[in-house]
Amino acid sequence: MKLRNGFRGAMLLSAVLFSTASSAADAEHLTDYSISLSGLPVARASFHTEVQKNRYTISGTLKSAGLLDILSRTSGQTQVSGVVDKDYLRASQYSMSYRSGSKSRAISVTYRNGNVVHASMTPKRTPLPKNWVPVTSRDMRNVLDPLSGLIIPAQARVCPNTLPIFDGESRLDIKLSPKGTRPFKTKGFEGEVIVCGIRFVPKAGYKKGREDVEYLRRLQTMEIWFAKAETMNVYAPVYVRIPTKLGPVTVSATRFGG
Repeated sequence: MKLRNGFRGAMLLSAVLFSTASSAADAEHLTDYSISLSGLPVARASFHTEVQKNRYTISGTLKSAGLLDILSRTSGQTQVSGVVDKDYLRASQYSMSYRSGSKSRAISVTYRNGNVVHASMTPKRTPLPKNWVPVTSRDMRNVLDPLSGLIIPAQARVCPNTLPIFDGESRLDIKLSPKGTRPFKTKGFEGEVIVCGIRFVPKAGYKKGREDVEYLRRLQTMEIWFAKAETMNVYAPVYVRIPTKLGPVTVSATRFGG
């Protein structure tokens, strides 16, 4: 079954947006997410963060569920470690591997002071299509990883903000704009959350003109909600909504803390 009309791209973006947890003191934090399409479950994700002094480690798993599990069973693992900076969590090492049906991929990235010093992907994408936008050395300067990139220290701006993400293959900006606050309740959290609009801006490492990328680039109605993890003194995502022509992809925290 072919995924069309932006759904594949929305699932990829939601994976970027929610491969996160929380941190910023000697502590542990657990976060679980449910991913749905038009209210039907398609995946579940769990993340565990450990922080010692100013160093953090986040590990997570993603598994398909419901109809998607029947059509194409998908699973993935990811991990990142680094230091808590004033404005961002700065990774030193990021890795991700996944399998979807018969396809699999593994990515590893080493960062130093926000710059990429090594990146590998297995299997490599070869040959590259003619409309491929290549990643240059400039694209890999002052970037964040996709796992901890959306964890924002409490003293920094949540939105407006621009998050420069490099995931081992693609370079993109996630632009956040303020949309007020809303109440939110889940296991481990109840209170007001910060609502941001999202704009997806592809920069490099993608096929120019690809339908799902262009769909996400044009979208102006995506939202992401951030809750404050009081014991960690950071903001982290608890909800996202990405409209597609197959229905909205939503990601919601079923547990935030503990």
